[in-house]
Amino acid sequence: MTPSGQFILHITKAGERWDLLAWQYYGDPTDYSPIIMANPNVPIEPVFDAGLSIAVPILQKSAVLTADLPPWKLSQTASA
Repeated sequence: MTPSGQFILHITKAGERWDLLAWQYYGDPTDYSPIIMANPNVPIEPVFDAGLSIAVPILQKSAVLTADLPPWKLSQTASA
């Protein structure tokens, strides 16, 4: 996935985390690095306080070639 230059503004609730934002917006809790990179002014803490403004980059999904994927991955690309 690549950044498209557009962002969604997310206002945090107490207790939210980077991985929860990645899950909410990208469907993958391990894909939080684009969110962290887009917010250099936000400290890397285990949980957020309420009311922080977080810019969540809108990512463009790359086309996936399914010819070389194992069978268990094919169902994931069909839903993406």
